Amino acid sequence: MSSGPRRPPPTRDLDTPAEITEMVRRFYQDVAQDDLLGPMFNDVAQVDWNEHLPKLAAFWARALLGIEGYVGNPYRAHALINDRAPFTVAHFDRWLELFHDTVELGWTGPNAQRALTLAHNVARVHASQLVGNATSTGSERPLLPLVSEPT
Repeated sequence: MSSGPRRPPPTRDLDTPAEITEMVRRFYQDVAQDDLLGPMFNDVAQVDWNEHLPKLAAFWARALLGIEGYVGNPYRAHALINDRAPFTVAHFDRWLELFHDTVELGWTGPNAQRALTLAHNVARVHASQLVGNATSTGSERPLLPLVSEPT
């Protein structure tokens, strides 16, 4: 039984703002529709995606390309949501799973790998601070100091 047409392997890296914007769009489209994460974003946080997606793209462009433009405090935003509806390790694990799927299906190269590492670091730190545990998948990937996360 076939699972559908095979996708060609990715050939592009996350090395331009346009590639990063497309990755963010694909990823958060999946997040918004996810059974576990969707309610946190859509119902609890009541995210305005038209406003939020450019901020997320700016975060990743700064982290991966060093492009200025992102202003914000990701931890504070998550802490405010956590006060309304507590996060669980499952939320962070699912976020990482969807992030991996998005990046690995669409991009390859050094910046794609850096994005995966940074995502693990962000999830590990936020889960530790908000839930009290690191993600359950955190030990499977190398963790680096969070030098790229803006404050």
